[in-house]
Order: sequence, then C-alpha cells, then structure tokens
Amino acid sequence: MASTVTFACLILALFLFISSIRCEAHLSSTFYDSTCPKALSTIQTATKSAVSRERRMAASLIRLHFHDCFVQGCDASILLDDTSSILGEKTAPNNAGSVRGYGVIDEIKSKVENVCPGVVSCADILAVVARDASVAVGGPSWTVKLGRRDSTTASLSLTDANLPKFTDDLDRLTSLFREKGLSERDMVALSGSHTIGQARCVTFRGRIHNNASDIDVGFASTRKRKCSLAIGSDDKKIAPLDLVTPNSFDNNYFKNLIQKKGLLQSDQILFSGGSTDSIVTEYSKSPSTFKNDFAAAMVRMGDIEPITGSQGQIRKLCSVVN
Repeated sequence: MASTVTFACLILALFLFISSIRCEAHLSSTFYDSTCPKALSTIQTATKSAVSRERRMAASLIRLHFHDCFVQGCDASILLDDTSSILGEKTAPNNAGSVRGYGVIDEIKSKVENVCPGVVSCADILAVVARDASVAVGGPSWTVKLGRRDSTTASLSLTDANLPKFTDDLDRLTSLFREKGLSERDMVALSGSHTIGQARCVTFRGRIHNNASDIDVGFASTRKRKCSLAIGSDDKKIAPLDLVTPNSFDNNYFKNLIQKKGLLQSDQILFSGGSTDSIVTEYSKSPSTFKNDFAAAMVRMGDIEPITGSQGQIRKLCSVVN
C-alpha cells in the first residue's frame, strides 16, 4: 500500500514538473517564426513611425507595458475598454488621463492582423513595442520572449493595489516590485525609464511646493512657473521627467537624482539616504551598466504571470474581448 502511494506521488510530481516546463516553453523568442514571420518587422516599423511622429510616445509605450504587467500579469488587460461586465484598468486613478499610446497599439495590431490574422496577441505586441520604442530613442535592445495570450478580464481594484504611486516611499516601492519577482536593483533600473517622458503637474505639485530639503531650490523654482500651488489650475500641464535630455534614453535621470532634481517624489526617494543610493550612484557613473540592467529587468518584467497555452485568447481588437 505504501509503495503504491509513493508511486502515485512520484507520478503526480513528475506531471507537475512536466506541466511547468511546458508552461515555460510557451514563451520563446521564436514563437512566431513559422506562424507569422513578418510580425516583428511589422511591429518595429510601425513603432519607429509612431515615435518619429512624437518623440514622447516612446516613454508612453514603455510605460504602457509596465502598467499592464503589474496588474494580473502581462496579458494586455490594460487595453480593454469598460463594458457592462468589465470595470477595467483604463479608468483607474494611476492610468486615467495619464497612460497613453492606446491608439498606437490599435494601429500596430491592425497592421499585424493584415499580415497574419488571429495569430499575434496584444500582450506580445505590447512587449515588443516597448523594446522597439526603447531602441528608437537610443535605449537598449533585448530579446523579447513571445507566446503570451490575451486576458478576457481586467480589474480596476487590482490596478489600484498593484501599481506604484508617485507618493510611495521606498519600502512600499520595494515591496510592490518584490511581489512581482523583481529585485531592488530591477526597480531602480526600470525607474530609469523616466529618463524620457513627461509628468503632469498634479503628480509633482506637492514635491516642488513643500520646500523640503530633498529638492534643489532652483529646480523647484523652475518647475513652479508652470505648476502653481492652486489645485485645478495647472493640473494637466506637463514637464519633462529629465530636464537635461528629455527625449534621449541615457543615464541623466540618475545624475538628476544625485543633484536633488528628481521630478516625482517616487523618483527622488531612490536617492535619499536609503538602500538604493549606491545603485543610483553606480548608474550615474556607468550608462552601459544601467542600459544592460534595464534590458535584463524588462525581460524579467515580461515574464510576470503570462497567459499561455490554451488559456485566454488572441483578441482581434485589443480593446475588446472577442
């Protein structure tokens, strides 16, 4: 009897092991080589075109992938519109009026569908676009693993619970990234994407007007000109996250933090006497180390809870469930 139980346990363990291997095997950089060989080139061309039209779009597309992966995994749930049965992520406080690039993704999806209908997921498009957007502004490239499928659900509540906020302290930020399997170093590297892009006044008003010791006086004064203390008046006005080279992917973001010129509180907290100071200093001195770490962190982020195999679906339109 004991031997029978032992044998059954071994069989179960072997089954679970093989299942896990098969799940991992679904993500592969060659996933579309035979089913849609023109997928990557189509996405790359369309992404380069979008960024050439608006340089800021590169940051928006990278951020779109990040905000997707941090909420129920890299499943394109962020792209779903609200319906009678779905209260989705687009209208969450961290996304509404802030996350952009939906139209670009829809445009790219349409081009890919013309090449090979019903094959390439919106989740994979988000992952590839993020890489191609980085390259388009001088950032690093990396090998994107593919084979994700699209979710049929989205969650407003999970968005609020899982996305970092611009007011978060270091412990909170570290915890959020750790819960996704990302290290403190990954967190700092990924935060370096703020070397490009813009932020709304409403996200940095408190920081520039609080006269704290962790912000450069001249920097705060410059930012106050287009972001008054009065709530509502300048809320939607934007400022570059990197004052020096806002449209180039470099390591000036980290140099800014050392000079107390981080625009968001959640940026400056990375260099505030805590455990991440040494990483910021390292990246400020070595752009190559930063870019290599950023690329590696993006790969790890792309591995967060993908839907694979027969689960989920391949959406025809990224904003609606089939």
